Amino acid sequence: MAAHFGRRLRKGAATTAVAAAAVAALSASQAPGVTAGDGGRPATAGAQTSPEVNADDSATGNSPYYTDLPPLNSPNPSPGTSTPPTAGPTPAPGATEAGIPATVLDAYKRAAAALREAKPGCNLPWELLAAIGKVESGQANGGRVGADGTTFTPILGPKLDGNGFALIKDTDGGAYDGDSAYDRAVGPMQFIPSTWAWAGRDGNGDGRKDPNNIYDAALATGHYLCRDGRDLSVQADIDRAVLSYNNSQDYLNTVMSWFEYYRKGTHSIPDGTGSLPSGRSDRTTGSGGKGGNSAKNAKNGSKHRDENGKNGGKNGGGDKKGTESPKPSPGPGGKGDTPGSPTPTPPGGGTTSPAPTPTDTVDHLEDAGTGQLTARAGDTFAKRIATRAETSDGKPVAKVRIRFTVTGDTDAAFTGGEKTATVLTDASGVAAAPALQAGEKTGTFTVRAVVVGRTVSGVTYTATVTPRAADTLTRTSDTPLTCIPGGTFEQRVQVKATYRKAVADGVAATATLVKSATDPAVNDKGPYFKDASGKAVRTLSGLTTDKDGLLTLPRLYADDTAGTFLLRITTTGGATLTVELTVKAAEASPNTSSSPSASATVSAPSSPSLSA
Repeated sequence: MAAHFGRRLRKGAATTAVAAAAVAALSASQAPGVTAGDGGRPATAGAQTSPEVNADDSATGNSPYYTDLPPLNSPNPSPGTSTPPTAGPTPAPGATEAGIPATVLDAYKRAAAALREAKPGCNLPWELLAAIGKVESGQANGGRVGADGTTFTPILGPKLDGNGFALIKDTDGGAYDGDSAYDRAVGPMQFIPSTWAWAGRDGNGDGRKDPNNIYDAALATGHYLCRDGRDLSVQADIDRAVLSYNNSQDYLNTVMSWFEYYRKGTHSIPDGTGSLPSGRSDRTTGSGGKGGNSAKNAKNGSKHRDENGKNGGKNGGGDKKGTESPKPSPGPGGKGDTPGSPTPTPPGGGTTSPAPTPTDTVDHLEDAGTGQLTARAGDTFAKRIATRAETSDGKPVAKVRIRFTVTGDTDAAFTGGEKTATVLTDASGVAAAPALQAGEKTGTFTVRAVVVGRTVSGVTYTATVTPRAADTLTRTSDTPLTCIPGGTFEQRVQVKATYRKAVADGVAATATLVKSATDPAVNDKGPYFKDASGKAVRTLSGLTTDKDGLLTLPRLYADDTAGTFLLRITTTGGATLTVELTVKAAEASPNTSSSPSASATVSAPSSPSLSA
C-alpha cells in the first residue's frame, strides 16, 4: 500500500490562520493530482522547529506525517477482548481509534520492556512509541503486517529531493527505499536509510535489522528517543526526543495528543483492521473542500495539549499547563519572522542568495590530537576522540555537527551504550566525542567522524580493546599446603589478582603443576586435579578471576609420590605466582616405654610345664 504521509512542517506559524493561508497558497501553486508517493508535494508552513536538528540528522529526514488527531473524549478500552463487535450497538466514540493492531501493540510493549532493562533511566512509555507509530504510518497501515511483524508492502515516504522537502541524496544505494538517487523514509516508523544505518535494531530476534519490520523499527525508535541520557518521564526531554525525530512543533503537538489519548486507555484489535488516517501535513484541503487540515489540526492540537496538559504534568514532571510552543526565531529585524511573508526585495531588484551556513564552508575534517586509543576490556578509554572541522584554507569552523559512529565487530560503545553520537564543534572548530567504553570483545574497531549534511573528507580512528590483565598475584592464606601420599589437600588454593593495585576482575588464568622452578614442563608425578570424569589432570586453563579478583582452584589430590612440588599460576598481563606443595608420610606417634611388670606379664605367662 502506498505511503500516505504529509510533510513535516518546518517553520513556526504566528497563528493557525497564517499557517492555513500559507499552506493554501503553496498548494495552489502545485500541479493537481500529486500522489502520496510523489516527491513534488508542496512545502508546508506552520511549525516551530528546533534549530539543533537538521533533516539529515533526524530519524525521518523531516518527511511527511499524518495530522489526524484523536477524539476529544477519552477512549473506552475493551477489557477481555481483542476482537471488535461485528454487530450490535455502535461502539462508543473513541473506541475505534483507541484500538491498536495486536502485532503492532505487542511490538511497542516489547520494545519498551527491552529499554527498561537496557536503559532504565530513560523511562520510555510504550504509549509514546504508539503515538509516533500512529502519526508516522497509521500503526503500520492499520496493522497490515505478517506474524513476524514485517509489513505486507513497503511503506515509503516521498523522495527527499529538495522539491518541497529536505534534500537528502541517496545513502544506501536504494537498498532500503528502492531509490538510488534520493533517500526516502522507510517502514512503519519512517526511518531514512542514513539514520537506520546506525540506529537500526533487531527487535524480533531473526538476526536482521529491517526498517519494514515493526518489532525492529519500534526497538530502534525506543533507542533513538532514549539517546543523550534523556529521561522521558520529564516533559522537556520528551519534547526534545520527539523534535529530534521530526523537527516540527506541529508534529510534536500531534504526537503528544495521541500519547495522552493512549495513556487514558487502549486495547488490542486484530491485525489489518486498524483505522487509516486521512489528514496529512502536505494536504491543505479537507474532505469537504473548505478549510485546510493543517489549520484545523493545529487548532485541535493546541486544544488537545491544553486539555491534556494536566496529565502531561503528572507523566512528564514538567509544567502542569503543558509544554508551551517555542516562540519563532527572531528575524533580521529582531522580531519573529512570519511564515509566508514575502522575502524583501534587495535594492536594485533581483533576489538575494542565502548566506552560507557554517556547514557549507567545511572542506574537510582533521584529527585534533586524539592520540592512541587503547583500553582493557570493560574499561573506559582514557583518550577521547577529537575532530576539527576546517575550511579549504585550514581555518576552523564552529557550530558544525560532527557525527561519530562506532563500526566493526565490537561491543564497545559511547557513554550510554550508543554506537553513534553527534556533537557540535566549538569556537576552535573541535568536536569531542563522548567517552568510549570498551566491551568484552577484544581486538580492533573503528570510529568514523563525518560532517552531518555534507559529503566531505572525514576521519577514521582505530581503537583497540586488549584483554583484562593482572600484574600481581598473591595467596589469600599463608597456611602451608601439605598432604600424605594418596591423600587429599585439605585447603584449596586461592589467589587474588590485581592490576596497578586495583582489583583485576575477569582476568584469564592458567594453573600448572610444573617440574621445577626452572622447568615449566608439566610434572607427571605428585599432586593433581581431577576432571569431570575423575581423571587426573595437572594443567587447568580457561580460569577467570571473579568480580573481587579472586581465583579459587579446585581441590588438589596426591599420588603415592612423596616430596615437594610446585604449582604455577599465570594470568593475562604477566602476573605469575608459584605455590609450594608438600607430600609426605604422616609422622609416627611418640613410642611410650613399657613397664617391667607389663612386659613380664605379656612375655612370660604362667605355664604348668615351666613350673615343673
